[in-house]
Amino acid sequence: MNETNDRNGKIVIVSGPSGVGKSTICKEVAKQLKNVYISVSVTTRPRSQAEVDGQEYWFISEDEFQQRINKGSLLEYAEVFGNLYGTPRDKVEEELRRGRNVILEIDVQGAKQVRRINKDVVMIFIFPPSQRELAERMKLRGRDDAETAEDRLNGASGEIAAAWQYYKHMVINDDLQQAVSEVIEIIREN
Repeated sequence: MNETNDRNGKIVIVSGPSGVGKSTICKEVAKQLKNVYISVSVTTRPRSQAEVDGQEYWFISEDEFQQRINKGSLLEYAEVFGNLYGTPRDKVEEELRRGRNVILEIDVQGAKQVRRINKDVVMIFIFPPSQRELAERMKLRGRDDAETAEDRLNGASGEIAAAWQYYKHMVINDDLQQAVSEVIEIIREN
């Protein structure tokens, strides 16, 4: 994994609080850049009715997740709001060898793990325009019950504080197209 060079693709980490628009930004970036693969994480959280297994996440049991940890088949993993999330190592390495840039949409804990393995990662943190706007986006998204949404909103403050310490690139998602353009520019320049 440390062997990433100009022939190979690079890892681009995109992090930010829940509801900030990471998935939307990453999908738009992948549409506009030909040489990008968005990694699909595995998770133990329950699948919502709108989600399709293998699109945004692979939904697996805690036992299967633990087996993947034991085998070393996860590039990174973390517990977030009581659920486990991880990045499958094999697909990331395969895409890098093919020369594609791999976007990991992961939290700060996972980003720190990846950075320990590979110092050449491009780390981008997506900020909301305001805490109020973030709360509104989370509500509109309708994915979480009130208690979970409150936990996620409270967790956002810690993530934002950590961003200043660990991330080189910051993007405010006040305007989607502007945020997408900034992320594309960061990827191209790094």
